[in-house]
Order: sequence, then C-alpha cells, then structure tokens
Amino acid sequence: MNICVFLSAADLDERYTRPAREFAELLGKGGHTLVWGGSEAGLMKVVADGVREAGGRLVGVSVEFLATLTRADADEMVIAKDLAERKALLLAKADAVVIMVGGTGTLDEATEILELKKHGKHTKPVVLLNTEGFYDGLKQQFRRMDAEGFLPLPLTDLVFFAEDSVSALAYLEESAGVR
Repeated sequence: MNICVFLSAADLDERYTRPAREFAELLGKGGHTLVWGGSEAGLMKVVADGVREAGGRLVGVSVEFLATLTRADADEMVIAKDLAERKALLLAKADAVVIMVGGTGTLDEATEILELKKHGKHTKPVVLLNTEGFYDGLKQQFRRMDAEGFLPLPLTDLVFFAEDSVSALAYLEESAGVR
C-alpha cells in the first residue's frame, strides 16, 4: 500500500522521533511505500530513514523552492511547481493518508485532505496519529464540529484518531482489505 505521511521537517525531540521511527519500521516491514514530502530534514528524514532501513520504498513529492533539500536515494522523486500541486500529487500517489505531528504546513495538508474527503473527492482512509496527545485540541474541535452539525458526514467516516503506530497501521490495512 502507498501511504502518504504528512509531518514536520523540523528536528524534534525523542518523544516525537521515537514514535515516528516505530511507525516507519512498521511501514517498511509491512512492505508498504512511504509517499512523503521528499525532505531529507527533521522528522521527514527520520521516517524516510526508518522505512528505507526496514525495506520499504520511498516516493517523494517536493516543491521547486525546496528541491535542494530532497532525499537523493528516493525510489522516485517528483518536483511540483507549488504547494497546491504538491498536495494534489501526494494524494494521487497514495492509497491512504497519515497525519503525524507538524506545524502549519502539516495542518494545511491535513485540513485540505479532510475537506476533499468531506466533499467526496476521495475515499482514502485518513489517520491522525496523535503522538503524545499532540492533536488532543484538534480532536476536541473536530468532535465539536461533528456534534454541532458542521460536518455533512460522521467524524468517524472522515478521520480515524490513532494513539499509537500499531493501531494507525492496523486501521489502514483493515480499511484497504490488507488484513
């Protein structure tokens, strides 16, 4: 399965890098392909290294203004002209999406993917990996949106909140009929 992972390119401490390595190892050992922003920096590098070390494939989609930061040994690397094209290519190359810890770029990617799913533009499973409770506030906000009628479909049809790597990958594999 091609799994798109949205995550930070920042260097983060062990409480975020350890779970990212664990998830990457599960992806690689499971024979999955990582589809990611293509960066050789921060958490993006941690996940790409882990997938590669565990035997998985790497498909990167970067953007022109970040092309100098791409991973040289990716199995495939595409350079998009802008961030909008990058997001579209990442989604097109993926069978499923995982949102890991990140900043405004990750949040932008997450909300766009969820908005597209809400409007039926894709039906791919989306997992929000809530490492160290990073997305507790967002989870609460989504629950409020659901409860107060802001979502045209149940929140559970839109996104799965996973508290750990094992449950995140299990959900994706079950959704894709891999298990």
